[in-house]
Amino acid sequence: MLNRKVIFEDPELEEDIKEKPYGKMKYVAVIKSEILKNMISGGVKAEKLKGMLHDGIKGDKIRLFMIARKKSSWLKVWALRLAYVVLLWTIAMQFKGFGDMVTPKLFSTHSAFSLPPERIYDNNGYLMVSSNGGLNQMRAGICDMVTIARYLNVTLIVPELDNTSFWNDRSQFEDIFDVDYFIASLRDEVRILKELPPQQKKKVESESLYSMPPISWSNMTYYYNVILQRIKTYEVVHFTKSDARLANNGLPDEVQKLRCKVNYHGLRFTPAIEQLAKKIVSILKERGSFLSLHLRYEMDMIAFSGCNEGCNEEEIDELTKMRYAYPWWKEKEIDSEKKRVAGLCPLTPEEIALTMRALDIDRNIQVYIAAGDIYKSEKRMATLKEAFPNLVKKETLLEPSELEPFRNHSNQMAALDYYVSIASEIFIPSYRGHMAKLVEGHRRYLGFKKTILLDRKFLVQVIDQYNNGTISWNEFSTLVKAAHADRIGNPITRSVVPGKPKEEDYFYTNPQECLPMVDGP
Repeated sequence: MLNRKVIFEDPELEEDIKEKPYGKMKYVAVIKSEILKNMISGGVKAEKLKGMLHDGIKGDKIRLFMIARKKSSWLKVWALRLAYVVLLWTIAMQFKGFGDMVTPKLFSTHSAFSLPPERIYDNNGYLMVSSNGGLNQMRAGICDMVTIARYLNVTLIVPELDNTSFWNDRSQFEDIFDVDYFIASLRDEVRILKELPPQQKKKVESESLYSMPPISWSNMTYYYNVILQRIKTYEVVHFTKSDARLANNGLPDEVQKLRCKVNYHGLRFTPAIEQLAKKIVSILKERGSFLSLHLRYEMDMIAFSGCNEGCNEEEIDELTKMRYAYPWWKEKEIDSEKKRVAGLCPLTPEEIALTMRALDIDRNIQVYIAAGDIYKSEKRMATLKEAFPNLVKKETLLEPSELEPFRNHSNQMAALDYYVSIASEIFIPSYRGHMAKLVEGHRRYLGFKKTILLDRKFLVQVIDQYNNGTISWNEFSTLVKAAHADRIGNPITRSVVPGKPKEEDYFYTNPQECLPMVDGP
């Protein structure tokens, strides 16, 4: 980031329109005023006036014309002035319309946006951030970083995205998010720059950069008492991690609401991503109803989790080797069955098929697979395909050339799935990962859109009972419906677990401070 050559530009367009006194109008304005007055009095015909305007008026004729009209009544003079104001207003509106046509829009692919007033504050220093994790893990972290910067009165440098995770995606912030909009839309809260200013950049390059990972799940007191002092000491501080740096609960409402403002209003995808995502949604809607199924059954997920339900010995061996190949995956020896019974495994495609059928989801609905390549897809997706024949994904809805710019950029592909999942009529995640959590929260924010939150611990028990013949299909379906009657993304109070923030409901899953008041259990 520090080695990139950047041209700093801060263009400002300023108009200085000064109101001129009536008595100091230019000569042509006086002529037009007299013509208007004459029209009001009815002394001169419209055709004659038009001729005077287009053919020109000789100086001596103008003087005679003006002298002849000096004795008009004051009432007519005031009528003239009123008409003149109307004329000026009309001209102004014409110029405004012309300006709108010739001035390029800041965000041509998005809705109209008015810049908020810039917040002025005494800058305490600069905060640099290296975001970590996948797209949605980084997204939540970025929201936290903006919030921290705002309340510490520091300048935030646009965060760098993780290029070292499993997906090895080289995309940077500006490749996924509309960086200019991000900076402009939040300027009333915090100053955000694409790069360090030259003086600070030179200092960091010639001396050293103070880097640290802030303590996770911290409240604002930690940032005021510890981090702010370090920023004042070093001027520039670099956070090596961004995920889960703020607590879920116990923060002031204004802090929580700013996290929402950044997430739901400040962070929007690039025009290229948004346009293609909108096209996917449009195609789906033209064909009928659709739900988004976030099916976490990619090879890396199965290997990482150690959940191998339905896999044969050869596949289990393949997945185990993959898990050991990545040293930063800390858990190596995993009891798959024990983990599954505890509800800690993503549901398999076969288990999802049974669950969706039990919930009486229309078999003809389009099921958009918001995921990467499903592990052993041809074999594992057969049951789901039979139950819901209208399975679709972005690769089947779009031409290969349309997706080509996004291939080999997993975070950009995930951004497309995120957008479609937000727009779907129903959202079903097979696992509560970061995308599932953030989409759930986003859909709550948009009015508690239907999100079926599967109880995996309960489901694997009743699925096993159904599969071994202990319960009938009707009993199975009745149990599944009853268990999920209140798990559809409806209003609920976020849980608090004192001393164990990781076990609480995630803030971005249920940002209740930003939602309508609700009475929950």
